[in-house]
Amino acid sequence: MDPLEEAVQLLKKSSHTTAFTGAGVSVESGIPPFRGENGLWSRYDPIVLDIGYFYSHPASAWKVIKEIFYDYFGKAKPNPAHYALAEMEKRGQLTAIITQNIDNLHQEAGSKNVIEYHGNSQRLICPKCGATYRPEEIDLSKLPPRCKKDGEILKPDFVFFGEPIPPEAAAKATEEAQTADVFLLIGTTGEVMPASMVPQMAKQYGAKIIEINPEESAYTHSITDVYVRGKAGVIMPAIAKRLVER
Repeated sequence: MDPLEEAVQLLKKSSHTTAFTGAGVSVESGIPPFRGENGLWSRYDPIVLDIGYFYSHPASAWKVIKEIFYDYFGKAKPNPAHYALAEMEKRGQLTAIITQNIDNLHQEAGSKNVIEYHGNSQRLICPKCGATYRPEEIDLSKLPPRCKKDGEILKPDFVFFGEPIPPEAAAKATEEAQTADVFLLIGTTGEVMPASMVPQMAKQYGAKIIEINPEESAYTHSITDVYVRGKAGVIMPAIAKRLVER
């Protein structure tokens, strides 16, 4: 049996399937990964996303943050992988998506139960009063942007270096790992801690691991049961299509 068909058969038998997505899903929407040869950290200093640096140098941090996440990422649209996952959820074939991505593309494609492990760049939050804003509600031509209620400097509502994983997201991800029959690993290399431990936990609790990646990852020879080589934007629509075929 070819890996794609093997993956489809596992998914058809599953009563609780969870997807776990990484940067590889968004690459096909034009968003580069942070790490690697053509990653963002080859062009920008990652210090701008250190929480200590952000609070001590908000203007210079915000200049780079705006360029990366709002000028550049803001133009990205969901790709066929995002839409395939949303369709699977709509049909009851996918329970939840745990995503390491902060680009909001799963939600834009129509996915409802999205666990944002690293937060979401499409929310700005006031660290003082907790008010949240969509980026388009704030004038980002004036940096650093400030809260309309108390004038505090706003922060993108995603996890900076030195910050913990949001407790609610961590708890929900753990629950999915402990209850899923099948874990779909899509476009993730398994290099980012502590997110990389979630699929490991799923394996320990008995989930079958299906990995979809163009290249082998840290998971491939450790926890993966079925490895489907290829781009998420090609493989996921093919899987979604076969799931409705008799």
